[in-house]
Amino acid sequence: MALRQQRKSQPLRAQPAHRDAGQIHNLAQTPATLPSIIAQWFRSKSWQPRPHQLALLANAKLRQSTLLIAPTGAGKTLAGFLPTMAAFAEDKQKKQGAGLRVLYVSPLKALAADVARNLTAPITDMGLKIRTEIRTGDTSAARRQRQRTNPPHILLTTPEQIALLLSHPDAGHLFADLDTIILDELHALAPTKRGDLLALDLARLRSHAPHVMTIGLSATVARPSELRAYLVAQTKPETETRLSDIVTVTGGAKPDIRILEAEVGVPWSGHTSKYAMREIYDELRAHKLSLVFVNTRMQAELVFQELWRVNDDNLPIGLHHGSLDAAQRKKVEAAMAAGKLRAVVATSTLDLGIDWGDIDLVINVGAPKGSSRLLQRIGRANHRLDESSKAILVPSNRFEVLECRAALEAAEAGAQDAALSRNGGLDVLAQHILGTACSAPFQPSALFDEVRSALPYAYLSRQQFDRAIDFVATGGYALRAYDRFAKLKPEPDGKLRIAHPSFAQQYRLNVGTIVESPMLKVRLVSGKHIAGKQTRTAHQGGRVLGEVDEAFVEQLPARATFVFAGEVLRFESLQGTEVFVSRAKSADPMIPSYGGGRFPMSTHVAQRVRRMLSDDRSWAALPTPVADWLRLQQSRSLIPGPNDVLIETFPRAGRHHIVIYAFEGRHAHQTLAMLLTRRLDRAGAKPLGFVANDYAISIWGRGDISALIADGKLSLSQLFEEDMLGDDLDAWLAETSLMKRTFRFAAVVAGLIERRHPGKVKSGRQVTMSTDLVYDVLRRHDPNHILLEAAWADAATGLLDIARLGEFLARIKGRIRHQPLDRVSPLAVPILLEIGRERVNGEAQDDMLREASEILIREAMEDG
Repeated sequence: MALRQQRKSQPLRAQPAHRDAGQIHNLAQTPATLPSIIAQWFRSKSWQPRPHQLALLANAKLRQSTLLIAPTGAGKTLAGFLPTMAAFAEDKQKKQGAGLRVLYVSPLKALAADVARNLTAPITDMGLKIRTEIRTGDTSAARRQRQRTNPPHILLTTPEQIALLLSHPDAGHLFADLDTIILDELHALAPTKRGDLLALDLARLRSHAPHVMTIGLSATVARPSELRAYLVAQTKPETETRLSDIVTVTGGAKPDIRILEAEVGVPWSGHTSKYAMREIYDELRAHKLSLVFVNTRMQAELVFQELWRVNDDNLPIGLHHGSLDAAQRKKVEAAMAAGKLRAVVATSTLDLGIDWGDIDLVINVGAPKGSSRLLQRIGRANHRLDESSKAILVPSNRFEVLECRAALEAAEAGAQDAALSRNGGLDVLAQHILGTACSAPFQPSALFDEVRSALPYAYLSRQQFDRAIDFVATGGYALRAYDRFAKLKPEPDGKLRIAHPSFAQQYRLNVGTIVESPMLKVRLVSGKHIAGKQTRTAHQGGRVLGEVDEAFVEQLPARATFVFAGEVLRFESLQGTEVFVSRAKSADPMIPSYGGGRFPMSTHVAQRVRRMLSDDRSWAALPTPVADWLRLQQSRSLIPGPNDVLIETFPRAGRHHIVIYAFEGRHAHQTLAMLLTRRLDRAGAKPLGFVANDYAISIWGRGDISALIADGKLSLSQLFEEDMLGDDLDAWLAETSLMKRTFRFAAVVAGLIERRHPGKVKSGRQVTMSTDLVYDVLRRHDPNHILLEAAWADAATGLLDIARLGEFLARIKGRIRHQPLDRVSPLAVPILLEIGRERVNGEAQDDMLREASEILIREAMEDG
């Protein structure tokens, strides 16, 4: 293990980006001595404090905010809390006071609970009089209220709860004694809208506690200086960037990662990995405790059910995802900690910092979509610095084999694809302005300076800030005639105050930046109680299992069966915002779908996939069927170079196809396909539809695209001109529902539309109708409205990924490789199998997909 400490450098120039600078010092130059109580505790465990833990303690004595970057198992969390424990141990004779001293901020509720449990033991062993409590959305209202009047010394919480606490008039009193803020898994929080909100709240906390110290805990990141700047106030962003100190731990055992090769071979297409369930189960049997990660809640339910189908030994297997009821999640977490489970199927709810039980294997079902995410998940196994984390990747299809191999090689090289480099959202700023007013009247100029001290808003102009103020105060030009949007009122001294107490109540019900699809509670009622009755009174009460997507429930036929919370359930009735279900038996239950949650392949992994594809020497590391597939493609068509784009055109089943192998991720591909269909229509190709995944796009139509290109009626270079992001994009955005959806998210975050009201929750349809109406009004009468600007900024990097698409169009200029064919190519088979398939459930549908696959494969492999 190697460790380096970098002292605070001279301020850096803000443009074009932050860079690490400064002198590297030996830790011996900054020694720190542990209080005797803590030193004795280390000895009792036969442990020694690690150098980076002592380094953080030394920095804390100097009141220097610090970023600690260390691999899994290095003791980051203990290092973060050590200064606080040392302060209490050294100050036993003095009265520490009853005020809140430390805020620990976690991106996950489960991580906060895990840290609280692991923190309790040393505090108790040392005899320190430190009270710790958790505050998340699962905490009861009574406890949350008591925490404001009688706070603990250490509060473990989430960004949303900090915003909520800051919105109360007593926030100044509550945080007056705040000494330290610990930001765990900072690399996961900072590059998101939650990170924007947290940065603004850190700026607000500094106004209440000017001498507060921040400690950031992070895994390895591509550009640490961005996180260092996030931790401290930016006072002169135009001329310099302030950085915290940094302590970096390097080394540790390299991860042991392999790609699963099942007996039946990886399918050409599909997203379920059902083919590998027996091999996955065999791995669970061979290990003490395994975490089986998936990328979506739908996959979690499916994989859990499939593992139980082959669970011949009746192994205890748990399920954990964000839509399950809090009691259910806590039950699984407790069983993990007690060593009562052999495996847990989980989404990202468990992939950050969790240290439960003796986890000795991580299995990632499906492609991980990024090297940073893979490294994070792998770190859950063998949570020790000097032991290799063991992981198995299970690709769902042949393209995912390439992606898994690329992510594996990136992880082995320690390469990261996570980066901050973002401007704070204007919708988040609007939410923060209203929250500030809920606490007390404010001077706009003072708040502007405070907001600009937060890194994501360091370059915010006064004009942008004033527009955000005007939006919160009036709704903006087109909406100022409506009192419901007028949430701020001026006072004689120039301050702005909340216009009515009801706005503060609404803010507290809707605070946060996570905009889920509308969800409905699932209540389990007795089948006997329901039998023969379809009355309203029959469907009352019952245990809450969790929440499912409203859109999924609306399309359920009566008495349909579906899988949720690890059980097969029968849909009995929908009443208000609650779904009543009973236990059932079914060989072919549906799997609930959820909005969002599908990660696009990262830019870094995509680059590695393209390089691997273009280099036939690297194919030797791939499973034989996959390598043979690529060799067949090489002989029948082309393999593109790492910076080229391959475009194939061919007829099939009375239609003409154009397939574009862009490898830029699902979001960018969907936008590109939409824009290409408009241009192809103008060229006479008569497009009928398209399908897109992370790797390619297929567009089909009635026009012979190969002939149009050969006759010079369709120019591929003009088809892919960057100007498609001009008028074509504007015209498409004017008519597509995707931009309305992006606007809907921004409107909810900014508080323009509120889902939750006292005693009731708006349905998804009501929210959609409200935001769609406002969107149309603003486009017509106020096209420069700040929320339209916020929605466009989100579209550039989010659902539409316009920024990544622009980079792709620039990259392929002059590098388009067209291959006209007389039939489908081997590489095109997986993408064509996506056509017309929404979801696959049950054996009958599996047989249909297998039959379609065999037909396409035979066509691709036939000799001309």
